[in-house]
Amino acid sequence: MSELTRTTVPRVSAGFRLQWEPVQNCHVLLYPEGMVKLNGSAGEIMTRCDGLRSVGAIATDIEQTHGLQGLEADVLAFVELAGKQRWLIWD
Repeated sequence: MSELTRTTVPRVSAGFRLQWEPVQNCHVLLYPEGMVKLNGSAGEIMTRCDGLRSVGAIATDIEQTHGLQGLEADVLAFVELAGKQRWLIWD
């Protein structure tokens, strides 16, 4: 994977499926060996990692949706962590 920046466009890795799980009342990341239950913030970020939006655009969208500011560093940190877990990839 290339260096992670605000212009990086992440997407869910092959072999994983992101979905809302009503029983868990949260987003989950499914894979053949199991499931990762995502907290609210992680779910907000992961649902926007569609291979079309940059990290900067994802942060801006979350900020506008929830009336917040200054989330870009947190979004970058999560995307980096999710990349290390192989949940997300980018070019």
